[in-house]
This record gives sequence, structure tokens and C-alpha cells, in this order.
Amino acid sequence: MDSHARSLAKALSYRLLGSISTAGLFYLFTGNAKLSIGIGALDSVFKLLLYFFHERLWNYVHLGRQRAPEYEI
Repeated sequence: MDSHARSLAKALSYRLLGSISTAGLFYLFTGNAKLSIGIGALDSVFKLLLYFFHERLWNYVHLGRQRAPEYEI
């Protein structure tokens, strides 16, 4: 199971990439840099929270996860 800090670090790096792409696409469609930065920041905060909780919930899903072998003496 990942630690809370690791989940947070993954969420932050993923959201930075996602928000840059959102702001860039928004700028391409509107040409408004100030509005694009605002949309990118709002997108980042909202989706960061969604991703963090999504990641934490997946720790309880056992689909595709293998158990560590038990030690034998």
C-alpha cells in the first residue's frame, strides 16, 4: 500500500501536467492568457482532490494485486 505522501506526490505531478495541458488548450481556443491560467489553476485544485481520493480508494481494490509470499522457515 502506498503512503499518503506518495499518493500526494503522484497526484501533484499528474495534476501539474494536466493543468498545463488544459490551460494550453484553453489558450488555443480563446487566445486569452489570463483566463487560461485561471482555468488551469481551478482545474488543478479540483482534480488534485479527486485524484488523491481516487488513488486512496484503489488501495482497497484487490483486482490484479498479488499477495507477497509468506515467509517459510
